[in-house]
Amino acid sequence: MKNVFGIFVGLLCAVSVAQAEIVAPDVLIRTTVQDVVAVIKTDKDIQAGDQPKTLALVDEKVLPHFDFERMTQLAVGKYWRTATPEQKQALVREFRNMLVRTYTKVFSVYRDQLIEVKPLKMAGDATEVTVQTTITKPGTPAIPVNYEMKRNADGWKVFDIYIEGVSMVMNYRGTFASQIQESGIDGLIKTLSDKNAASVASAALRKAEAK
Repeated sequence: MKNVFGIFVGLLCAVSVAQAEIVAPDVLIRTTVQDVVAVIKTDKDIQAGDQPKTLALVDEKVLPHFDFERMTQLAVGKYWRTATPEQKQALVREFRNMLVRTYTKVFSVYRDQLIEVKPLKMAGDATEVTVQTTITKPGTPAIPVNYEMKRNADGWKVFDIYIEGVSMVMNYRGTFASQIQESGIDGLIKTLSDKNAASVASAALRKAEAK
């Protein structure tokens, strides 16, 4: 499932769409999917797992389309209310870094999957919507992927992704709760920070060995 999560996080985030006007959420998804598929198909470095290049792409394009603060709040759950402003900032930073680094690893697995974005019907004053998509690969069943999106002042933002009915964000809540109960919010921040640092070190080692 991580591979599927990664593909879709990458597909959604890889292209920035001008926000001079508020782009409809399904149009935003469809446009970014089409554009990034074209990039992946032609970029041999990303296909080969060039993490620095992939991270640069995601760092540039992902942030405008994801509400990482809300994603973190949902993942942390009830403990978010007791966190200090500094702890909240650190949680968002480390959770964002973890998601980006985890799911950019799987850009190289995209090949010939077909992504269909279903038309969205919504009220003109809607502030939250679900954009439904499916991913299919020849010889395999279609996988439903739903994007939960909220309208902010600067456009529609993704705050969760459901793959086959499983929430990407809520998938972390149980683990985070256990860590907070054991070592507090600072303990969770340290755990996330350590994992991110280990990921950076591992990527640097692989790059050095490849030379």
